[in-house]
Amino acid sequence: MLLVFCEVKTRSSNRYGAPEESVVPRQVARVRAAARSFLASSSVPSPRPRVIRFDVACVSGRNAEVSVIEDAF
Repeated sequence: MLLVFCEVKTRSSNRYGAPEESVVPRQVARVRAAARSFLASSSVPSPRPRVIRFDVACVSGRNAEVSVIEDAF
């Protein structure tokens, strides 16, 4: 079983960089901590996941174009 944690980042323009550029080490640590907390809770589906993956979904532009970076960190 695969469990994916996905951080979603949005930008209306690339003026301040692409959405994926805003995923900084501090944020990665927070997402990982949230994942650990979730996995320690009783909310985890059964059977327990064998593989855990962290993705980043990037939403950009006025047309809300979406791209997903699998196994981003």
